[in-house]
Amino acid sequence: QVQLVESGGGLVQAGGSLRLSCVASGSTFRGYAMGWFRQAPGKEREFVSAISWSGGSTDYEDSVKGRFTISRDGAKNTVYLQMNSLKPEDTALYYCARDRSRLWSAYVSSRLADYDYWGQGTQVTVSS
Repeated sequence: QVQLVESGGGLVQAGGSLRLSCVASGSTFRGYAMGWFRQAPGKEREFVSAISWSGGSTDYEDSVKGRFTISRDGAKNTVYLQMNSLKPEDTALYYCARDRSRLWSAYVSSRLADYDYWGQGTQVTVSS
């Protein structure tokens, strides 16, 4: 059974940091690009960041570039999102997901439709 489990969310003041983790079941993770998305109340789910299977390619939404860093650990079947200099507008439910279209690929995608399996989400709240 495919499972993605996020953790690491919480309440933090503006300017603070959090590190999100997403642990995947073995067949879900190896060889696939992975992504992070977020959804704020009343808004659509949006792309945050993605990483290729090897970690050699990454992509970021413009508003998080220079503040967020995505990484992965194959031995732990885990993808991370280090979030620094957090802003109130970063407040959202953060999801990790698997890119079904990029197996053993050097490319990543920001398209929601390319992702099939999703975690349950972890809440990030940034106070001003």
